[in-house]
Amino acid sequence: MKFEDLLSEIDGFGRFQKMVLCLSFLGRVIVPCHFLVNNFIAGIPSHHCDISGAVGDFGNMSEEERQLVMIPMEADGKLSSCLMFPEPRFHMLLNSSSSTGHPAEPCRNGWVYDNSTFTSTLATEWDLVCDKKGLNKATATIFFVGVMFGAMTFSGLSDRYGRRKMLLVSYVSGMVFALLSAFSTSYVMFTVLRDWRWLIAAITAPVVMGIISWRWVPESARWLIANGQLDEAHYYLNKCIKMNRRQEMASSIKPENLSNIVLTNRRNRKYSYLDLLRTSKMRKLALLTGLTWYGVAFIFYGIGLNITGFGMNIYLIQFILAAVEIPAKAAIFYLLDKIGRRKTECGALVLTGICLAITVFVPREQRVVRTVVAVLAKGCSAAAFATLILYSSELYPTVMRQHGMGYNSFMGRAGAAVAPLILLLDDVWLGLPQLILCCIAVGSSVVASRLPETRDQCLPEIIKDIKGTRAPQVESPVLSHGNAETEVGASNLEDENN
Repeated sequence: MKFEDLLSEIDGFGRFQKMVLCLSFLGRVIVPCHFLVNNFIAGIPSHHCDISGAVGDFGNMSEEERQLVMIPMEADGKLSSCLMFPEPRFHMLLNSSSSTGHPAEPCRNGWVYDNSTFTSTLATEWDLVCDKKGLNKATATIFFVGVMFGAMTFSGLSDRYGRRKMLLVSYVSGMVFALLSAFSTSYVMFTVLRDWRWLIAAITAPVVMGIISWRWVPESARWLIANGQLDEAHYYLNKCIKMNRRQEMASSIKPENLSNIVLTNRRNRKYSYLDLLRTSKMRKLALLTGLTWYGVAFIFYGIGLNITGFGMNIYLIQFILAAVEIPAKAAIFYLLDKIGRRKTECGALVLTGICLAITVFVPREQRVVRTVVAVLAKGCSAAAFATLILYSSELYPTVMRQHGMGYNSFMGRAGAAVAPLILLLDDVWLGLPQLILCCIAVGSSVVASRLPETRDQCLPEIIKDIKGTRAPQVESPVLSHGNAETEVGASNLEDENN
């Protein structure tokens, strides 16, 4: 008997699986908060050189007049953020436009920040502006580097020790390091712990609920059977049978019968990331999915971490960019079964690229137009990301799914780590970051088009299945999703949490 057949008999998506899905929502609430909190804790408010210690005969001059004679004006009429005059230019009081051509120097006594939006950020705490602006962007990069290696580590460990145990470890370790980072006293300490103070504490608090709910999270029955832990698999299957009200199946499912479900004796074979290179089909699959994950994460976070580029209230922009993901992800529920995984993925990426291309040519003064197009790009990229998570989990066989998803997550976080640094290129040309994001989106669509379709096919069980020895089979409506979420247990909870 195939595992999918067993699932069908005990109701592949009944009350038990819905409970597991609801429990996984707690993890999904925690992750985006930490991934995007850098928009606020590393925000750079308007600033200019501190001239309180400047030497000169200022008399009864107001603060605005002092700024006028000590700080050069930019082309848009705003005070320079990083330069000041070495000595007062009193003639500027008569003609403020004559500041061009006068020698200026970097700020000598620090900066004065506009606290109307942020009371304190990493930038204001440690003056990560001007020539240190790169360090400010690097905080997001360092965070995603940590996530990148965490994805590889925890996926391998969960494949060896079980999904349920590693989920608890990730909850506890994530909470501890996040709270420690809130008490950072230096830039180095903050970047080592990866995540500001009360804001970080607030977004970390839901982890406590995740830890409490962990006791109700079941282990993956598929993983238990594949690893020979038949008694524990029988325990969770019985819980599923009772909750799904399929008691008539209880007598037919015995621990000794579950061994017949395993297609290969995995107890005598330990898999590793090296098995991703074992066959030509597997190597091709790893290459295509890895490149697609890199590109999709690159554009998703490239858009999401650039909320200050619209000249509008950043809290409103953040809310809109998050809200658009709801209809975007709702749409893919229809599209995945209607046109398939591959077309949905490629279509979403192409639309993202088109929207990003439009933002390159729309003048920055047209804030509403730029915002609308950027929101559409974010929605399309969110649809691409959500589709890719499901699509990838269906492409890898059960014995390599955790390693495959760990590798994919590693590649995705590598793309997310590079994205904040690309935003620094707006100093070269304002449209350059969007142009690069556009090219990556289109290129990722081309790569994704080479992946096989998985709609209406069984999940592959072993590496041999990747070679195409199993003929496509049309399954029942429940099984046609081919989604690991429909299996008993929490086999893919950590795919998203890592």
